[in-house]
Amino acid sequence: MSQDSTARMTAELRAWIAAAPPGAQLPSNRALVARYGASPVTVQKVMRHLIGAGLVESRPGVGTFVRAVRTARPAEYGWQTAALGSPPARVSMLSSTQRSAAPDAIGLHSGYPASDLLPERAVRAAIARAARTHAAIARSPVAGMPELQEWFAHELAEAAPAGVTPPTARDVLIISGSQSGLSSIFRAVVGPGQPLVIESPTYWGAMLAAEQAGVTLVPVPSGAFGPDPDEVDRALERSGARAFYAQPTFANPTGGQWPASTSDAVLEICRRRGAFLIEDDWAHDLAIDADPRPIAAHDDDGHVIYVRSLTKSVSPALRVAAVIARGPARERILTDRAAESMYVSGLLQAAALDVVTQPSWRSHLRALRPQLRSRRDLLLDGLREHAPTAHIETVPAGGLNLWARLPDGVDAARVVRESEARGLIIAAGDEWFPAEPSGPYVRLNYSSEAPARFGEAAQILGEVLDIITG
Repeated sequence: MSQDSTARMTAELRAWIAAAPPGAQLPSNRALVARYGASPVTVQKVMRHLIGAGLVESRPGVGTFVRAVRTARPAEYGWQTAALGSPPARVSMLSSTQRSAAPDAIGLHSGYPASDLLPERAVRAAIARAARTHAAIARSPVAGMPELQEWFAHELAEAAPAGVTPPTARDVLIISGSQSGLSSIFRAVVGPGQPLVIESPTYWGAMLAAEQAGVTLVPVPSGAFGPDPDEVDRALERSGARAFYAQPTFANPTGGQWPASTSDAVLEICRRRGAFLIEDDWAHDLAIDADPRPIAAHDDDGHVIYVRSLTKSVSPALRVAAVIARGPARERILTDRAAESMYVSGLLQAAALDVVTQPSWRSHLRALRPQLRSRRDLLLDGLREHAPTAHIETVPAGGLNLWARLPDGVDAARVVRESEARGLIIAAGDEWFPAEPSGPYVRLNYSSEAPARFGEAAQILGEVLDIITG
């Protein structure tokens, strides 16, 4: 029986239960098999779901009955106001990128690629193989599975020029997604109340992690070619900060990539000022027209703390990433991670390692480039035709997003609301700025599930902008 038929049976039984009085007896499993043409196993699965949801109860030897609904009194949580006190930092709302979309909506707001852009078969096979190994029942080492540490170290070492000592496996810490790594880095390396220089605009999750760590953000403007190194230098000097968070490769949200001259200059500034460069290489595997150039590959004296995730390129279900750091900074981050989560699931690590060490992994990455390019260009063409006032300042050479500047004076939040009312879900750009936005922006994910509807999406956006701008 198909998933659709199972869902239909569940929905119909839920509707019947909602209309039935408490204690009403449901048809027998045999009767349901006959009514729906389902197998006994499928009917049992549906009944287990209804029992688990608390809608019915099973009486062995008697039957299954509708449970009485208990009327709950309104809960009173006012006492928690005094117990919790004022929050240490502003409590942020859920990001617009994490919203759920209606099934028929065009969703360009998510920060993840569509499932057909992921190595699904390799992931499923890897999880099955990992489940048959000792990793399924063993505790992983705190710093991570040695083989996976070696793989991350080797990946970065391959980009290291002659004369630079590459990282070793011991420099690698396996973490459960880059978000947890950023939280630990900000707590362990920057510290509560201390300043952190950060690009503007930048990844909203990094700002959230910094906020939760009590870190004070010091923004510097950044664009298609990264920040002005002189601005970074002045920000470090003026604030006394000893760390700079940046995305030199296919930045989220702008898609920008630093030229080598900017990378070299910023690394030299950090060395001269005795500061850390926290390099978030989130889109390392999402290149289109240019290759990634990790700055960490040019550093062997511990100034760069490097973060690389497999979540976007392997699977969101395998939240596995790495922090590569050297010296005492590495030990502080490890201590924080151990206190926060003890260790990362060995099962997930084994599955991730299996995927990236298969010959098919490199083939997948080669095939991914033209797929991302096609979707990017398809959305770009749609915007040029139907929404020409949504200006794309940078055609990204990698990553997942287009960063669209709206006409001056337009309320980006209103554009998002009006678009959603017409079936298009996009993200307002405000949440990517650590200070006031430099203009009205929206972020559009060109790796979403519905490339065939990109023209429709652009048409909706164009209509909304035409209405708002009069």
